[in-house]
Amino acid sequence: MKDRSERRPGRPNAIRIQEPSERRPLLPRRATFSHELDHEVFSCFTANHSHLPVYTNIHRIRRDIVSVVEDYLSLDQLRDVRINVSVVRPLVDKLYEQDDISIVYCLLVNRAQFLAEQSHMNNRQNVYFTRATLCELIATRILRRFNEDNEGPEGLLVLAHILVAGFEPFQNAPEEIRDEGRASTAWHKTLPALEVAILSESKLFLSSTSCQKVVDAIYEGRVIYTPSSYLDIIPDRYKQKPISLYDPREAPLLNQYRLIVPRTRNYLEIIQFIILLCLYVAFMAERDPYQFSILEVCFTVYAFGWVLDQFATILEHGWHVYTQNLWSFLDVTFATIYWIYFGLRAYGWKTGSHYSGQQALDVLAMGAPVLIPRLAFNLLSDNLLFLSLRSMMSDFAMLTALAGWCFFGFLLSLVWLGNGVFPAATISKWMIYIWFGLDGSGIQHSTDFHEILGPALMITFAFLGNTLFLTILVSMLSSTFSTIVSSATAEIQFRHAVLTLEGVKGDAIFAYQPPFNILAILVLVPLKFVVSPRWFHKIHVASVRLLNLPLLLVIAIAERRALWQYRRGTAPTTGGTLFPAPPKSRPWFWEKWRITAHSDISTVFDIPPPDSVLEEIATDDSLTRHLIRRQFTRQNTLEGTSGGGGGGGMLDVPVSGSSDGAKSPNQSRQLNRRDSIAPFPGLRAELRGVLSESDEVSGITSRLEALEESTQRIEAMLAKLVGSSMSDIESEEEDEAAGRTGTLRDLDRTAEEQ
Repeated sequence: MKDRSERRPGRPNAIRIQEPSERRPLLPRRATFSHELDHEVFSCFTANHSHLPVYTNIHRIRRDIVSVVEDYLSLDQLRDVRINVSVVRPLVDKLYEQDDISIVYCLLVNRAQFLAEQSHMNNRQNVYFTRATLCELIATRILRRFNEDNEGPEGLLVLAHILVAGFEPFQNAPEEIRDEGRASTAWHKTLPALEVAILSESKLFLSSTSCQKVVDAIYEGRVIYTPSSYLDIIPDRYKQKPISLYDPREAPLLNQYRLIVPRTRNYLEIIQFIILLCLYVAFMAERDPYQFSILEVCFTVYAFGWVLDQFATILEHGWHVYTQNLWSFLDVTFATIYWIYFGLRAYGWKTGSHYSGQQALDVLAMGAPVLIPRLAFNLLSDNLLFLSLRSMMSDFAMLTALAGWCFFGFLLSLVWLGNGVFPAATISKWMIYIWFGLDGSGIQHSTDFHEILGPALMITFAFLGNTLFLTILVSMLSSTFSTIVSSATAEIQFRHAVLTLEGVKGDAIFAYQPPFNILAILVLVPLKFVVSPRWFHKIHVASVRLLNLPLLLVIAIAERRALWQYRRGTAPTTGGTLFPAPPKSRPWFWEKWRITAHSDISTVFDIPPPDSVLEEIATDDSLTRHLIRRQFTRQNTLEGTSGGGGGGGMLDVPVSGSSDGAKSPNQSRQLNRRDSIAPFPGLRAELRGVLSESDEVSGITSRLEALEESTQRIEAMLAKLVGSSMSDIESEEEDEAAGRTGTLRDLDRTAEEQ
């Protein structure tokens, strides 16, 4: 393969990066990705990907998955060696060889559809779950191959195109299908594969190394793009950022787009929430229902801007993505409390009612149990306890609502039995006390309802509520906690992906910090209908830079001096600045001067080996013998032996890029990934016999070693036979022929005499 600098002029540049030789030593080197990346590719529309057959790929994948999977299999069973060889790997090879970056998107769309079909089934462990899991597994394998075959800055750009480029499900569909799709969907936008993975909760895919590589790059701002939005409050689409790699040297000093980098956005949201919490505590400490203080006005205005920011976040990516955030339920709860407070306070101010003002402050006091824990969720977002609380809250709320609904029947029975002696509120209080085991007053007064039926109802309620309900609740929460702990890494990376996707904003309102976003709506929204898009963009950029001038300077200095330090010894054109290595921390005094013999362990990997060492370790010696590698060289064994091959019957693997250019008959067909197991005679039957015995899978290594030893003995015998003199062989053949001729003559004579 030619280097990028040796390409012919006039030919468009394409990503054709060879994988390193140590990555896959059993397979030949090849370039796998040839998609054009020179033009600008956006996430918010698919103008540059209009040629990709997304609609056809979606239905092709569905047909293949449905035809292959007919029974329920778990993820561990899909990862089994036999299933991997016979099902998963052929599908991965087939879809990967299409060289289509929309394949991952199509697989995740099929996964979402299979999960939707599974939700209508009574049995959760059904074939649709297996099909959805297989789609996620294949998407993970394909993304991993793209990552392995494309490295460096351009490799990251390839993965970014796969994950955040926008696609439509009806892309390149027949015209009648598109018309029918427009009739059934009122609002349609492009979606990236990363967002589809979050919607379908593809935690295996999102926790993979290849996906997290792109997610981390987006979170840190090394990959920038303009996302697709469900609805923009202040739309500014005059200049959109394509999917590209960010270079701080070429960017302006006051870059307003760095305000919506997920990492920067996360820090800003924490600062905004701390300001909101301080204003809330200061205002509630001196609350006065009879007058409006300065602190109340500041809190009301700032909280209005903060709630507006949350509302714009919901409109940015939709409710389903927003609710996947770790602290979304706390934000929604406080927003509801704030709107109730604001409505009661405004009504009391308009009517002059001090009672409404007091009720508004009492409602706002209910926000303390929401705001205080929310700060802990921000600061300890990767803690297993908070991850478990996020998942257990839904189970707790569902079970509590179901129990309250069922126990409402006991309340009606006691009210009717009492004939109005006790009010419903008093009976409810007794039942709640019994439920939590606080007081037994309800059981003492049960005879006042009825001599027999009253105590029977109360005791039955006590057994069901205090014993059965709490036991079921503890069991459910324990199961949820153990499930999250068993997959803690995948859960943390899933929440990190959600936080990253939410942090990339396309709406212009997110460039204004609360409470300036209120002013932006009052000024820019009417201005949108007056000026041209070009002038609207200029006014928006100027106002953002003016309002955020100190903040933009701090971000620029921090990125250039601390977060984006350049690698030493890299030229500006090599792309080394796009992947800045974090500076090594200075060693402590004792770590620097202590006497140790372990420093060479890390130093040996810091110094790259010379070419002589690379050539030496690349030879096929006795340490690198492998069954599958030997099968690749088996076809050249006889030819290499006659030409003076290496000892021991082992031959060097012929390099595909040799200078002679001549191809032997055995080399006319280039082997691919599937050829590593499938095409060799005898190997298929041998592996089938070994893998068919599920009880003896643990002894595969010993069987392969025995097979290797027998193969070496056979090769030694062949070498001896080939090395013998041809004259001896010819003389033996002549003697055998003479003997056969004499025997035939004797038989003829005997027949004539008879």
